[in-house]
Formats: sequence, C-alpha cells, structure tokens
Amino acid sequence: MQAAAMDPAEEPPSMLWGLDPTFSAFARLYVRDILQMTESTQVPGIYFYNMHPIYKVDVLGTVVYKREREDFFCYGVDDGTGVINCMCWKNDLLKEREDPSKTAGKHSDGAQGGFNPVTELKKLKEAQQKRCRLEIGELLRVRGPVKTSRQQREIMASTYYKVDDPVMAEQIAWMMEAPQLYRQCYDKPLQLQTSVSGDSAISSLSKAINIIKDFLKQKSVTRFRPYDVQDLLQPLISSQPQTASADQEPVAGSSGCQQLRQLLKEALQVLQDEGVVYRRVKSQDEVYLVTAEDKDLQIAVKDVIREDSKREKYAEKGCHVLHILSAVRQRSSLNCEPLRPLRLLVQVKTVRFQDLSGSGVQLSSQ
Repeated sequence: MQAAAMDPAEEPPSMLWGLDPTFSAFARLYVRDILQMTESTQVPGIYFYNMHPIYKVDVLGTVVYKREREDFFCYGVDDGTGVINCMCWKNDLLKEREDPSKTAGKHSDGAQGGFNPVTELKKLKEAQQKRCRLEIGELLRVRGPVKTSRQQREIMASTYYKVDDPVMAEQIAWMMEAPQLYRQCYDKPLQLQTSVSGDSAISSLSKAINIIKDFLKQKSVTRFRPYDVQDLLQPLISSQPQTASADQEPVAGSSGCQQLRQLLKEALQVLQDEGVVYRRVKSQDEVYLVTAEDKDLQIAVKDVIREDSKREKYAEKGCHVLHILSAVRQRSSLNCEPLRPLRLLVQVKTVRFQDLSGSGVQLSSQ
C-alpha cells in the first residue's frame, strides 16, 4: 500500500479533481502513505495517492509526544506505520483562566440553591477540556487538511478528540476498515475517462424524452399508444456508434428493434415519473393519457373541489391536494395508476377557479 511515484505530466487537471469522491472526503490513509504522498504542481496543499487528489485526512493513533503553546497543542500521532505531527488549535474554553475566588463563590451558591446552572456549565467545560488535553500514550483521533511546514508533513486539525478505548474496540474496527478502503478505493488508480457507451445511452434517453414531449405539445395529443411514437425514436438508434470488439458478433437487425423498444420503454417510464403522461387502466393495450390535455381529469378535479368547498371543514382553509388526488383516483378507476402529487398540483392550479360555483375555494399544500 505505497503511493506510486507520479510524473508531473501525468497529473490530472485540477478541473477534474471534483470527480473523485476522495477529494471531498476525509481520507483514512496510513501515516506512512500520508508522509509519502506527492504534492501537486498545480495547486500547493493538494497531494496525490495513486492519482487520487487528497487534501484532508482522518487519522487514529497513539500520542507519542506532545508540545503545548499558548494557542495550540502539537501532538505526535503514531498509528503503527509512522509518526506525524498534528497541530491542534485551542478553543476559547481551553484559553479561559478563571479567578479562584469567583469559582469558590459559584460553588457555594450552588450548594445553597441545590442546582446551579453555572456550576453544571463549568463541569461540562472541564469535561470538554479533558477530551482535548491528551497525555502520552492516550488515543487521539484527528481530522484536517495536510500541510507541509519546514519541509515536514503535518495535519492542521479541524477536529480532534481523545478516544476512550479500554478494550481496543475502536482500534480493531479501524484496522479492519482501513484495508477494505484501500482495496476498494485508494489502491485503485483514478479513471477519469468516461464510458462512451454510458454517455451515449444517457444522451439518447434525454433526446428521446424531448422528442416525445415536443410531439405531444405540437400535435396537442390527448392519448397515444407506444407504437404511435416509436418511429420518432428510430433516428436515435441508427445514429448510435456500433462499437463491437473482436470477440463479439456483428449486431443483428433484431437487436436494433430491441434497443428501440427498450429506449421507448425507458422514456415512457421517465415521463410517467414526471407526471407528463399516465395510464388509467393496466392492460396489454397500453394507452397513455397526456395529463395536461386530459379534459376528464380536469372535470374530475373541478367536481372534487366544488363539492369539498361546500363542506364546513374546507370552507375556510381549503382542502389538501392529496385529498383531491385520492378522490380523483376513486372517480377515475380502481385500477388507475397513481398520478404524481406534484404534477397533479400543477394541473389543479391551471383550473379556472372563477368558473366554479361558490366562492372562496382554496388549496392547501401544507
């Protein structure tokens, strides 16, 4: 598990670093690997381990030496593979210096009154100070960015605390998780080259969805069957690059039809999820209705709102949109596939409420 030496010319562009999940995460690397990482030539403070851009790490180890200054602690952390300096800045609680006379007065007031919030707050501060002040031999977990100061690699801690591990459960769990992270992530070189087939599939699906939407809008279609729009997607299949390896057989004509049907199925499913179209009754003869053009749906929504607006409990605050959705499902068909509430809400808002009998009709989405 050693970082491979990297040529500066092979360093990935900084614009692509965000594509690597390890760049925005605290990398659980061994101290040895942190000390051996190669620093970026593009951006100082960024390091590479097997082409993975890393600038913040997560380390668990034993304190082997400490140095205290007015504003910070400097702990030497040993995880068994190496020792690294950790600069742990003191917070305001660690810098506070209280007057003994004031402290004695606070304790006396607490003894007289029973519960003293000031005393309890002081106990909490002391407990936090104990977790931030470590001695040699204690276990420390530290997170923060990696820096190079005076030609030495160190961690500028953003979070650090003492780990109480009397039975070594935390250390054993850490030692079991770290090799898995190396095998599954860190030891695999970063591959920023995207898959051509994957990109083409995504682009074809988005194009198919836009083609069907444009067709429904231009023709003012109220209902259709899949074979009505199947021919519109044929150019997308014929324009896909045919990349077959030496081991694969040439693509037959039937496979093109299968790709077309699969693309159409996925596009219709996305349109259903978005609420653009829906199926009223499940059957072999698939009939899709366009939500925005369905007059029966609009009439059903109007009737539900007109009836509910006459009820006393809906007269002032209005009725919830999910109540309208449930009523429309019951009126349309028992086998009606569920419409998307968000899409139905948009459809309800397009109804001309001034045409409804009665005033003060409202919708509540809370």
